[in-house]
Amino acid sequence: MLTKTLVKKQLEKLPEKFSLDDLVEHLILVQKLEKGLRDSEEGKVLSEEELDQEVNKWFE
Repeated sequence: MLTKTLVKKQLEKLPEKFSLDDLVEHLILVQKLEKGLRDSEEGKVLSEEELDQEVNKWFE
């Protein structure tokens, strides 16, 4: 979940002129990165071996 504070910080990083699409893409990326960091901190990760097994399933 994004917060107003985080969105404000991200707005400051954007150029003076930007499209709504640019803003939405940027916020989606930030949200996914935040979720990934939370998952990592909570131990919700795959080992390299588990990842290899999952990728191999894609090609069966």
